[in-house]
Amino acid sequence: MATEGHNLQELRRSASLATKVFIQRDYSDGTICQFQTKFPPELDSRIERQLFEETVKTLNNFYAEAEKIGGSSYLEGCLACATAYFIFLCMETHYEKVLKKISRYIQEQNEKIFAPRGLLLTDPVERGMRVVSFMIVTDGAGAGLGEQWAGIHISK
Repeated sequence: MATEGHNLQELRRSASLATKVFIQRDYSDGTICQFQTKFPPELDSRIERQLFEETVKTLNNFYAEAEKIGGSSYLEGCLACATAYFIFLCMETHYEKVLKKISRYIQEQNEKIFAPRGLLLTDPVERGMRVVSFMIVTDGAGAGLGEQWAGIHISK
């Protein structure tokens, strides 16, 4: 576990010096949280277009699920009003649960797909929900970078 934390720090340090590719919010359908699926040319040699689009579409579907208003959202609102919002000290909202699911999905994508390709997908929450960002990290070894990252647990 200590080794993973150390590798994570190295990864974050390397990522801070890396090239960043930003995928902007898509406001074509209003202010709902969704991101553009246009493939950035900077990622062309790193990842397949289909895999990129699938990842962004999955994120968009998760955010649509988070913002969906249903019976549980209505009940949460009623309970919040009835308890002067104290209810949220002991329960998570539907939105918070979906945000955690998104974080786990990004974690999984980074470990299985992106890190071995020298990429790091950043959770949009870390960027104020304005962009999805990919960091392109290279080092002197280049090809061995993905192997170094394999199995690293990336957390906030």
